[in-house]
Amino acid sequence: MNLPSIGFRPRLLDSLKDYDRTHLMADINAGLTVGVVALPLAMAFAIASGAKPEAGIFTAIIAGFLISSLGGSRVQIGGPAGAFIVIIYGIIEKYGLANLLISTIFAGMLLFAMGVFRLGSLIRYIPVPIVIGFTNGIAVLVALSQLKDFLGLKIDKMPGDFFEQIRILALNAHTLDLTTLALAGASLVIMFSWPAVFRARQDGTRSMLYRHPRLVQLLKPLPSPIIVLILSTLAVTVLDLSVETIGTKFGGIPQGLPQFQLPQFSWILVKQLIAPTVTIALLGAIESLLCARVSDNLTGDRHDPNQELMAQGIANVVTPFFGGLPATGTVARTVTNIRTGASSPIAGMVHALTLVAIVLVAAPLAKNIPLAALAAILLHVAYNMGEWHEFVRLVHFSLNYRILLLSTFLLTVIIDLTAAVEVGLVLACVFFIYRVSSLTRIERLAPESLPHPPLPGVAVYSIFGSLFFGAVGKMEALLDPQAAPGAAMVLKLQQLINLDTTGLDALETLNKTLLARGCQLILAGPNHQPLSLMTRTGFLDRLGAENCVADLSHALDRANFLAGAKAAAA
Repeated sequence: MNLPSIGFRPRLLDSLKDYDRTHLMADINAGLTVGVVALPLAMAFAIASGAKPEAGIFTAIIAGFLISSLGGSRVQIGGPAGAFIVIIYGIIEKYGLANLLISTIFAGMLLFAMGVFRLGSLIRYIPVPIVIGFTNGIAVLVALSQLKDFLGLKIDKMPGDFFEQIRILALNAHTLDLTTLALAGASLVIMFSWPAVFRARQDGTRSMLYRHPRLVQLLKPLPSPIIVLILSTLAVTVLDLSVETIGTKFGGIPQGLPQFQLPQFSWILVKQLIAPTVTIALLGAIESLLCARVSDNLTGDRHDPNQELMAQGIANVVTPFFGGLPATGTVARTVTNIRTGASSPIAGMVHALTLVAIVLVAAPLAKNIPLAALAAILLHVAYNMGEWHEFVRLVHFSLNYRILLLSTFLLTVIIDLTAAVEVGLVLACVFFIYRVSSLTRIERLAPESLPHPPLPGVAVYSIFGSLFFGAVGKMEALLDPQAAPGAAMVLKLQQLINLDTTGLDALETLNKTLLARGCQLILAGPNHQPLSLMTRTGFLDRLGAENCVADLSHALDRANFLAGAKAAAA
């Protein structure tokens, strides 16, 4: 199964080497727990994305199984993710569900290719403020998209544009349904307060629930989304609440496994799907590898980013043929998997099989699940998704950092993720060029700082930093006739760490200008990279090997010799 040509080796193979019954039981327990947690989230993500709830469940089953069995992480859980909601909704609104499936298939191919060509590590170089900016932006859009169901507003379909969403919400605010709001509000309170029920207070005391140990033992393992799902469904069923449910909107969830189906395909439309395809692939790569890094921090393990991308690619190619949505690594389910004792990818595979069992056995029960409760779950997800404290901390960072984070955030909210990341990366490059160029210095060295004094007609300069296209303007000062000495100019290059072809061209221009004035350029102590470039391009041949020496002392000897010879000739 190990294919050396593309480096395809799932982490599952290594995890099974010392696998035993203890590990199996831990993985089964973790997989069952994560499977239960994944059920409401998968349905909520699908509905919020403009798809049917079963699309989210089928994605969690198929993609979850493939990502765990073929991925490069021991404990990562794959499936539909909140970060995709806004992207999927926009693609469905503009191109339709069939074209979303085609985009997902091509995005999967792109992800697999990224893994094959070992591009997984490059994702790590996306600047942190860009990641924070678009993550917080997506969280805002997810929260905004849930206000309709949370408030029970009578809106047939929400638009994809941010300002249009606000306008539609404002125009329909008078249709607020108090029953829906009460149910959603109670669900949201439970989502936030449920973990605190079992947490010890600062004074060491616990909640009154601990007076009933058996009840605590029964309830403590249950995650808050499941509690909300159970209680809200019971409330709708017992009290006969007049609120919108999965049954009233979608007719329930089919009780059976997904069927293989070919999406409608058209080359004419495929040409229009390049942008959506790249967006899905880019977001999937970023989210999955960020999630894998989170799991590494919690477990002390180290994932294989390229294998993870290949697994994500395979999952996103296969899932659409069964009506599924784009999939990626999911932080909340991965953390739950780790905290419940998962030790290998078996836990993720069990999580997928758990969802299969739920669909086959309990699908009819889903018809009374209120959309308001799912909206509350997603509002909680959006709150946890965003790193809101980063906005408060902006005052401690540079102006460049603030501009990068806020521009990415605002562009994600107002325009879309693709534009936000593109502009963010361009700004990051511009700021980096400015920063590096500002560190580059060209200074004239005082005679007393030199190994021995130079003769008249010799000037010594030191270049510090990187001489590249963003910093070559600083070489212009050396071209000034007043800066040029009569006999020789020495450039100390021991602190020049990098030289690109534009910087080399600037050195070539300097050399030609000095020679035209009867002055010789001498280089002292160039480092390996600048020296290699100057050698490969033939610059050293044109300069003369005797004019490129190992250190400043030898450079001064050469310069003084030329100055003495010139003085004697005069």
